[in-house]
Order: sequence, then C-alpha cells, then structure tokens
Amino acid sequence: MSLLLADGRVGIIHYTLRNSSGDVLDSSVGGEPLAYLHGHRNIVPGLEAALVGKTTGDSLDVEVAPADGYGEKQGEGPQRIRRRDLPKDLDVHVGMPLHGEDENGNYFTLWVTDAKGAWVWVDINHPLAGETLHFEVEVLGVRDALAVEKEHGHAHGIDGQAHHHGH
Repeated sequence: MSLLLADGRVGIIHYTLRNSSGDVLDSSVGGEPLAYLHGHRNIVPGLEAALVGKTTGDSLDVEVAPADGYGEKQGEGPQRIRRRDLPKDLDVHVGMPLHGEDENGNYFTLWVTDAKGAWVWVDINHPLAGETLHFEVEVLGVRDALAVEKEHGHAHGIDGQAHHHGH
C-alpha cells in the first residue's frame, strides 16, 4: 500500500507555479523533482495543507492565497541602502535574498528589488508577497523521513542520501 503524505514523511513532487496572469514563475518539470519534509514548512503552508493525504500518482491544482503563501505585502516598500555597506564580493541581483541580524540577535531576510550604481533597494517582502499562487503538482513518491532529516528539518534529496548544507 502506498504511503500518504503526512508530517514526518518526505514528499517527492514535480510542480509548476504560475501567477494569476498564467505566467510560469517556477517549475521542476524537466529537471530534478522537489523532495520536501512534510510538516516542517519546507514549502508554502497552503500547498503543504493541500498535499496532506495525497499519495504517489496523485495530481492536483492548488490555488494558494497570499496569507497561505508568501504573505501579504507589509511595510513601506523598498528602502535604499548603499552598495558599499554590503560585502564586497556579493553579486547583487534583483530577487536575491539578503540575510541579516538586528541588534537584538533576530535574523531577518531582505529581498533585492533594484540595484543601480552606488545604491541597492531592498524590501522586507518576498517577491511573491501579495500574490495568489497557482500550483500544478504531481506526487511522484512518498517515503518515511530518516531520523537525520527530521533532526535537520528538511529532506536530504529524493532517496535521503544527498546532503549538503549551504548555511
């Protein structure tokens, strides 16, 4: 019997993400499928909720409201910072996340919205904040997560053997 997607299991999916205009924003189709650890916020909450109870061979279309995706837009919009205040070897480009820490030790992410000359514009909002997301998903497989995957909070690839931390 096939395993059902639930907390503590790894889902292996192919997906295509479109915006409300139908433009493809991201897709795993034609490349490596995405392996994620269910119940650990590895994917947006609205998509994760829609995948509960699904199994190998299931296909679904999921519409995710901003609140269940990357959130509603917040704050004042993009703020300008000096490029020289960023690490010198950083190749700044639009859409890139910048990770930082405030004076209280809280981690945060800013997203680059523009870069011109000596200035870089950053925003607290993910580039897809405020967007309704449209996912086409095919479940390719479901497996029990390995203890090390649960400990790390993410899948280690399709078979659980791939492991490289970028942080």
